Amino acid sequence: MRSLLNFFYTYHFIILFLLMEFFSFFLLIQYNDYQKASFLNSSNQISGIVYKKFSSISQYLSLKDKNLQLMNIITDSRNTSLTSFKQDKVSLINVYDTIYQQQYQFLNASVINNSVNKANNFLTLNIGRKQGIDKGMAVVSPEGIVGVVKDVSANYASVISLLNQNLKISAMFKKSGYFGSINWNGANYQYITFSELPSHVSVSIGDTVITSGYSAMFPKGELVGIVSEVDKSDTGEFLEVKVQLAVDFKKLEHVMVIKNLLYQEQIQLETESSHE
Repeated sequence: MRSLLNFFYTYHFIILFLLMEFFSFFLLIQYNDYQKASFLNSSNQISGIVYKKFSSISQYLSLKDKNLQLMNIITDSRNTSLTSFKQDKVSLINVYDTIYQQQYQFLNASVINNSVNKANNFLTLNIGRKQGIDKGMAVVSPEGIVGVVKDVSANYASVISLLNQNLKISAMFKKSGYFGSINWNGANYQYITFSELPSHVSVSIGDTVITSGYSAMFPKGELVGIVSEVDKSDTGEFLEVKVQLAVDFKKLEHVMVIKNLLYQEQIQLETESSHE
């Protein structure tokens, strides 16, 4: 208490001066219409700026939750889409019995580690064996394909990125249906090379490249990217097609892991056939 009294005694002139200033300012605003209107307009403007800043911060903090909600909606949509089902159609004298069996299941995941500047890049996901993830599963984002699961622990998964020179994926042109392999050459993270394409094939800049479905990992029709450049190889027998990727790997946050429910059946049959 004594310290408080000493404070007032020491600074009583300054405190009195400030009180007189505030009182004068109050009288000026209270009894002068112009100054009163100017003050109210200024205070409203300041309040608006403060509220706008707080609103922007609030919206930024809620953006993560909104992205997760959007990913859940996309995943649910993909799980119920007919492209996730295998159609078994039997024709008997113009009588068709069609049964749809689900073939692909989509699981949400977040990217917790990623690289784009190495010769062989990998990603780490926040889900693993406990969530139903296994080696060889395809990984996509809402924009396009991402890679293939390489290793799995109880709660995490390592993914071979599409930006990995050791990964080749079967792809095709959406318009013509011609297929080949896509592979990264280790240069620009935004582009990939479409190879094994004969020179007589008609390819144009702007053509869409999708997955061919000729593997047990990726369903047919997953977006890869858009053709940006077409050249002939040194021998002239093949085309060298440069494809701009649909996915920006530097911004990759949320993905979906594709589980092929008929994977084992297909792999077993293909293995048996290759041994004959």
